[in-house]
Amino acid sequence: MSAPLSPRFASALSVDANSARAEEQVLERLAAGLEGAKPDLLAVFVSHHHGGAIEELGPRLQAATGARVVVGCTGESIIGADREVEHEPALSVWAAVLPETELRPFAVSETSGPDGQAIFSELPDVRDRAKASVLILADPFSFTCMDEFLERLNTEFPGVPAVGGMASGGMGPGQNLLITERGLVSGGAVGVVLEGKIEVCSIVSQGCRPVGKPWVVTASQEHMIQKMGGRPAVDVLMETLQSLTPRDQKLFQKQPFMGLAIDPKKSQFERGDFLVRGIRGLQPKEKAIAIGNALRKGQTVQFLVRDAESASEDLAQLMESQGGGALGDVQSPHAAGALLFSCNGRGTRMFSKPDHDVSCVRSGLKADLPVAGFFAMGEVGPVGGRNFLHGFTASVAVFRPRTG
Repeated sequence: MSAPLSPRFASALSVDANSARAEEQVLERLAAGLEGAKPDLLAVFVSHHHGGAIEELGPRLQAATGARVVVGCTGESIIGADREVEHEPALSVWAAVLPETELRPFAVSETSGPDGQAIFSELPDVRDRAKASVLILADPFSFTCMDEFLERLNTEFPGVPAVGGMASGGMGPGQNLLITERGLVSGGAVGVVLEGKIEVCSIVSQGCRPVGKPWVVTASQEHMIQKMGGRPAVDVLMETLQSLTPRDQKLFQKQPFMGLAIDPKKSQFERGDFLVRGIRGLQPKEKAIAIGNALRKGQTVQFLVRDAESASEDLAQLMESQGGGALGDVQSPHAAGALLFSCNGRGTRMFSKPDHDVSCVRSGLKADLPVAGFFAMGEVGPVGGRNFLHGFTASVAVFRPRTG
């Protein structure tokens, strides 16, 4: 009798501009990393530089590796190994051997119903919520209701984490490409449900720090905060702004954020206790603040700022504090793997040194794990047990053997 398979992960990155050579290189490196094992899942991330070669990339990789499921997309910048390849040719492929784990791929399109609400062609096939995770990639131009889709997942499959990102690099509809073993999918979203002995531990770094003090929303309407602590919201904002240091004033004026408290029972809040949403505008006449999320009366909120230092510190702390838990008792660096979905506003646009996020992930996990991913136009990950679409975040999915 043959020995039972063990989980194994491998990743390969090529920066060769020649598409044929790039594929040869990643396949050779994957074969070495897998040591002859046939992968169950391939995650593929490729820059637009490879043009027409992307069309049949998924089927070619599936035929060469024997993978059961291939899922991937194009990205403005590509992550592989210990690098973040920005605005240059890159092909990154991540392979996983997932014993005793069911893989159920899905493809979703959206349409608008008579009442304007989004109608989705299907939901992921989740059967055992206690053993399920969802990996999802989508095109931002044709799948515009990711927030609503994730809310459906939260309602239908509470507690099931969804991790992934929105394809990037395209300037309009049809330019971002979604990759499967069957070929390209025309818009929408693609993904896979993983259910069984392999779990996904998710880490979402929103990179903001609170300023001022927390406030209770005392009047609101949909996305508008009208009053905070019984006072007009704009008055509270201006008072908070004047109380900040000159440096934080500049940060807040450049890019203001609002944090929505995740746990309403807490009385003191720190970074990580909020769902971060951008402040979209003010209504001076009504003295109201518009934010990128629906509000409810009684919700606790706090103003936030973000800069490179805060974002770096937040990701490093999260990886260090949860890294050991994410790996559990995994001893071999090849028995776990990670996918990283970073905002395309991060990288060298935010940090002074290249390869920032992937370096933090590898350092925090304290293991030479196979890593792949891309810079996204929106990152998917759970906060406070519910899945959300984020911006300016780093969303990390660590795949490992399930404990317990």
